[in-house]
Amino acid sequence: MKLKHSKNRLEALSDGVFAFAATLMVVNIGANTNITSFKEELPNFVSFGVSFFVMMAIWKVHYNFFRRTDYIDNWIIALNMILLFTVLFYIFPVRSLLSAGIGGERINIDEFSNIFQLYSIGFTLIFTSLYFMYFRAYYKDKTNEHNIKLLFYSRHFLIFIILGLLSFLLAKFQVGLLYGVPGFVYAFLGPLCYFHSVRFHKKHNLNY
Repeated sequence: MKLKHSKNRLEALSDGVFAFAATLMVVNIGANTNITSFKEELPNFVSFGVSFFVMMAIWKVHYNFFRRTDYIDNWIIALNMILLFTVLFYIFPVRSLLSAGIGGERINIDEFSNIFQLYSIGFTLIFTSLYFMYFRAYYKDKTNEHNIKLLFYSRHFLIFIILGLLSFLLAKFQVGLLYGVPGFVYAFLGPLCYFHSVRFHKKHNLNY
């Protein structure tokens, strides 16, 4: 007999992993800080703050998936596990990039390239997992009255994957690295997602 998957347990596990990731980010922040060393520790507080809200943005994207479909199978569970594993990995390059950007630590060009590559890999893996989760739900969840929206979001996150891979290649070959070109690539997310949305909604006669 095929057992029905529990959506609630999967969401509970996912929330636990996000909470653990947030805990890892705050470890050692302010542990030995006093009034005289606060200024020196300020870059760490800032990098933690930004990293935390990046993490919460990823959580919201993950949360939205489970609001848009009730379909769960072994493939979606596996993809969700990959996403959660990547989230735990992702916090370290994010913190390192932010610390370097606000002067919290000094690194050479090769180290900066490696951190950006790790960041791009994590970014790409997170949205690759979401892309396949949405596509799997679209393919299987035929009873969903908003099924076409699942296809929209799978293609939406494909844009994230392409830009993540492009950023990785720019960082690997150190193209414009001193000027932050691998990071500025992500600025194209807004316009590309907008044009995709307009085209998709027009093609499928969908309301915004």
